[in-house]
Amino acid sequence: MRSRDGNSSITHAIWSLIFLSSFALLDAKEFVISYRYVVKDATLYNETLYISEAMQKCDGIPQKPLLLRTYKDKNLKKIIKINEQEFIDYLHKLGLSVEHKEKTTNHINTSTTILTLKTTCFKVDFNDNFATIAPLK
Repeated sequence: MRSRDGNSSITHAIWSLIFLSSFALLDAKEFVISYRYVVKDATLYNETLYISEAMQKCDGIPQKPLLLRTYKDKNLKKIIKINEQEFIDYLHKLGLSVEHKEKTTNHINTSTTILTLKTTCFKVDFNDNFATIAPLK
């Protein structure tokens, strides 16, 4: 059957892609991830990434996913450790809250900047070669 614009194969391909991508995430595991990055006086002070399996079902719609190579591993912490920079860049693109403080005492300036990803639920679908990680909103 042809669509109104006459491109039945393209329309079918798009709907198949949408259906398969949403179907793939139905069987996914859910993880709770939070991230905190602290810089004091232009020096990295602390960087923390918390990952744990969700104890309750998370509600929400999966957003733009990230694909990470798994090397046939199903442990999310190990997968993220291998692909650490790519995952951290992805978190920065999701949007982090920024808190910045400056203080001057006796003509000495000090500053602290804290970037935080609030605790967010992610759906993770493991495959033999890659993991699809999508935050829920």
